[in-house]
Amino acid sequence: MPTVQIDNDRCRVVEWRFAPGAATGWHTHAYDYVVVPMTTGRLLLEEPGGVQRHAALQAGVSYTRAAGVEHHVINDNDGEFVFIEIEMK
Repeated sequence: MPTVQIDNDRCRVVEWRFAPGAATGWHTHAYDYVVVPMTTGRLLLEEPGGVQRHAALQAGVSYTRAAGVEHHVINDNDGEFVFIEIEMK
């Protein structure tokens, strides 16, 4: 599922490809990061405390988050969902 494109002392760039229903598993982001959606769709986010919400993403519209985000991300689309994640070390 994840393909590491770059991993050096300054950043890590990973391409994520999710089949419908595929998920990341619970994780906490150790670094600030930027996500660049390559497809348009929505992801189901499960967050601490049982919170669930959908995030609508549009191809080419990037967003950033600070280190410490904890979640489980699920492809809630009928087709593959792809994004690039860039972590700043």
